[in-house]
Amino acid sequence: MNFAIIGCGYMAKSHAAAIDRIPEAKLAAVCDKDESAMEQYKEYGAKAYTNYNAMLADDEVDAVCICTPASYHTVLVEQAAAAKKHIVLEQPMALALDETERIVEVCRENAVKLTIVHPYRFRPVVKELRKIIDAGMLGKISHASTRINLNRNRDFCAEAMSRGTKLHEAGGLMGQAIDYLDLFLWFLGEPEQVFSIAETGISNIEADAVAAGIIRFESGALGTIEMSTAVYYRNFEESITIFGEKGTVKIGGPNALSFEHFDVQHLSETETERILEIVKSDPWGIPGHEQTISDLIQSVKDNREPLVSGEDGKRALELVLAFYESARNNSPIGMRRGVLL
Repeated sequence: MNFAIIGCGYMAKSHAAAIDRIPEAKLAAVCDKDESAMEQYKEYGAKAYTNYNAMLADDEVDAVCICTPASYHTVLVEQAAAAKKHIVLEQPMALALDETERIVEVCRENAVKLTIVHPYRFRPVVKELRKIIDAGMLGKISHASTRINLNRNRDFCAEAMSRGTKLHEAGGLMGQAIDYLDLFLWFLGEPEQVFSIAETGISNIEADAVAAGIIRFESGALGTIEMSTAVYYRNFEESITIFGEKGTVKIGGPNALSFEHFDVQHLSETETERILEIVKSDPWGIPGHEQTISDLIQSVKDNREPLVSGEDGKRALELVLAFYESARNNSPIGMRRGVLL
């Protein structure tokens, strides 16, 4: 499958490297208004376009990786879907719920596959935890917590115009915490109420740099989140902990790549050691972007939904927007199947 990339900024590098590692994929084209931004992709043999519609008219292009700021996603998806190109879309998939609905709808209408980049789902430690939850080994889950304390300084914000601006809603919740909120949804199911506080803190940006919140899930479980992008002077932690009646498991470390606590009642010592060794032997695993793109290719072959679908991306955005709405109103926000009440 031949891929094209629109938006040759920071995230495009991960997409190009992932495509290059997949035997069934080739980077055929790149597109950006800034010609100099496309220079580094010549090594892949990619054709360079400054006009998006011209790139979409290229018959060699089968799929498009959209790596622009989220404020441009909807119109770019509409054009790509109309051109019958499959789509790999960076998160957040849009800035408003009606836009996410339009994105899903237009891809369905044009019979093209759509996958959203939530790469943390593909980490070995996350996949092992999901297996444990699916098998019911933790029993009824009472609560969960995630802590994301990062350093995202002025240089980070300067790399892309969207970061830290209210126009693009690229504060910490939208830009950094959304992958962990996606994992909350993946592990714990549907939320029914959210309460949060979000502030710029000590950062000189427009959007949120510090936030805290609580989620009540339909199952009765509670989830707490603590997020900051203003930690001195480097990343401090990324973690997610699940507390169940039959076990407690914590994923942690600077990049949330390992089990920091693993205590599951009905797992033997041998099985526990086996799971821990799987993660320890290859903590990064195959990069998430590579697995996302490989799965898109396979979903086309099998004519099935990708593992991370447009509906998944929509649910993560709905939860982020509920956090923002609660922080603005300083009150709990009810949710029912993703709809704010």
